[in-house]
Amino acid sequence: MHKLITDLFGKSPFGLIVEHSKKVHECVELLWPLMETLVNEDFDHLKALHSKMARLEYEADLIKLEIRSFISRRSFLPVDRSDLINFLEHQEKIADNAQDFSVILTLRKTVVHPDLHDPFFEYLNQVFQVSGTLLTAAVEFKNLAEAAFGGEEARQILRFIQGLGEEEWKADKMSRKLSRMVFALEGKEEILNILFYEKMIVKLGEIANQAESAGDYLRVLIEKG
Repeated sequence: MHKLITDLFGKSPFGLIVEHSKKVHECVELLWPLMETLVNEDFDHLKALHSKMARLEYEADLIKLEIRSFISRRSFLPVDRSDLINFLEHQEKIADNAQDFSVILTLRKTVVHPDLHDPFFEYLNQVFQVSGTLLTAAVEFKNLAEAAFGGEEARQILRFIQGLGEEEWKADKMSRKLSRMVFALEGKEEILNILFYEKMIVKLGEIANQAESAGDYLRVLIEKG
């Protein structure tokens, strides 16, 4: 039924949505080399990676504007317009926070305390898990929305979204643990460094939070479909 309606009223926006999801995840993937470069104290290369991040975030913005233009021209969409926009906005904030993280790393030449290297990469890996699960759910949602809502396919995506919440919960726990490690360095580490580490932790946490929120709107789209 949804496919028939889409055929009558024009192509769906879901291909563009997945393009946006993939570009946003590219921003998240760049966090790993950014962190590696910081740990290796290669501050010139850090600036180059920041420029790459800015370009990726800009490309994500262009896709977002194309989607907004597309859905504003359609008098009919197979899903609720406001829910789709809310999904898009939360996904956009993932890229924004990834870029903010890269900005933080370029603000000063900070030498990361060796005790924090592995915990930061473990936390970063968990944030990847959250973002990657959202991307998988978005791709599967496109296939579902362009065919027919409901059935086992819908239940499978809802399971992905439930998993997304569980992965974000793990990231939240790791965030608190890492913050405790950071503040335990008081007296051994410069206070500015401690504040710098905490800003990094908060931005990574925001990426995971926004991915979970985007997943919540995917759930709403499916349940209304």
